[in-house]
Amino acid sequence: MVLRILPVLLTTLVLSDVYLYFRTMHKHNRPLWAKRLFFLPNTLLLLAALLLTLTESHTPENMTQMVIFFSLYMLIALPKMLFLAVDFIGLVVSRAFPKAKKTCTVISTTASLLLFIVMGCGLTFGPTFLQVRHADFSSSDLPDAFEGYRIVQFSDLHLTTFRNRPEMVEHVVERIMEQQPDMIMFTGDLVSTTVDEMDGFDSILSQLHAPDGVYSILGNHDYITYARYLDKKTQAAQRQELNARQRAMGWDLLLNEHRVIRHGKDSIVLVGVEDDGKPPFPERGDLKKALGNVPGYRETGCNPRTFKVLLSHDPTHWRRKVLPQTDIQLTLSGHTHGMQFMLFGWSPSQYFYPEWKYMYRENGRGLYVSLGIGGALIPFRFGAWPEINVITLHHK
Repeated sequence: MVLRILPVLLTTLVLSDVYLYFRTMHKHNRPLWAKRLFFLPNTLLLLAALLLTLTESHTPENMTQMVIFFSLYMLIALPKMLFLAVDFIGLVVSRAFPKAKKTCTVISTTASLLLFIVMGCGLTFGPTFLQVRHADFSSSDLPDAFEGYRIVQFSDLHLTTFRNRPEMVEHVVERIMEQQPDMIMFTGDLVSTTVDEMDGFDSILSQLHAPDGVYSILGNHDYITYARYLDKKTQAAQRQELNARQRAMGWDLLLNEHRVIRHGKDSIVLVGVEDDGKPPFPERGDLKKALGNVPGYRETGCNPRTFKVLLSHDPTHWRRKVLPQTDIQLTLSGHTHGMQFMLFGWSPSQYFYPEWKYMYRENGRGLYVSLGIGGALIPFRFGAWPEINVITLHHK
C-alpha cells in the first residue's frame, strides 16, 4: 500500500515544507537551529515512508508502524498541504486585490488549523463515536407475517482497530441487542489481516442473539490474503479457522448458501454470497449456487414473489450482477467505510463507488450500504462515524 502511494507521500511532504519555508522562514532572520527544526517533522516522515516501502509485510508489527506513520502524516502533513493550497490561491487573488492579502493569509491559517482539529478528532474519539442508523424498506412481495420485521446489520468490524479498545466491541454488542432485532446480519470483514485479531473477542461477539438467528458472510479481508508474509497453506488454514470460530460463536456463516426463515405459513429467504468485487478484490460470489432452488431466481422461471434478502459484502455486486441476474428485492453490503471521512454528506468514497452509503432504490429493489464500524488500516473516522444499521421491513 505504501509503495503505491509513495510518490504522493513524497510530493506532499517535500512540497509543503518548501512552500512554507519560503513563506514564513526565508525572509525572516531566523536562527539556524530554528530552520533545521522546521524541516525535522516532515523529514522524519519522509524517511519513515521510504523505510516502510522496504519493510511492508503487513505483519502485526509492521501494521502498527503504518498506523503510527499515517496518523502522524494526517496530523502534520495534511494541514500543511491545505495551507499551501489555500494560501497559494490567496496569493493569486491578492495580486488583483492587494488589500485582501492579510485576509487570505488568515483564511489559509484557519483552514489548516481546522483540518488539524478534524484529524485529531478523527484519530481520538471518532473510532468510538458509535451511531445507530434507521431505515425502512417496503415491498409488495413481503409476506404479512413479516410486517415490521427488524434486521440489525453491522459490518466491517476489522477487530485490529479495537485491540486496545475492547470496550468498544462490548458497546457494539450492547447497542445491537438494545434494538430488539428479529435477525442480526454481519456483512463481512471481521478481521483486517489475520485470524489472531479475534483473540479476546470471541466471547464478546458470541453474546449476540436474535429470534431468527445471527448470520454472517466473508469480506475481502477475511480471506487472509493481506497477510502476505504467510504462505498460501497457512493463509488457507487461517481462513478455515476464521470460519470455524464464527460458527463457534453461534453465527451462521453463509458461503454461497441460503436459509429459509419461516413465520407460520409465511417465509422469506436469506441469501449469503462470498465476496464479489471488482479487481483487485476477490470475485468468489456465486449467485446461482447461493439461490439454488429458491423460488424467484430468474433462471428457474418460478414464482418471483418470494421475498429475498441478500448479504453481499461489496456494493458494486448489486449493479454488476444482482440487478441484471436476479430479482432479489433487498441487498445489504458494507466495504466502503465511506473512506472513514465524510463532511456535509461529501466523501472521496463517492468517486470510487456509485453506491457507497445508506439506502439506494431502483424499480422497487433496494441496496443498503453500511459505513461499518472499524478501520481497515488507520483507526480514524470523521463524519463517517462507526454505525450499526436497523432496517425495518414493511409490506407495501
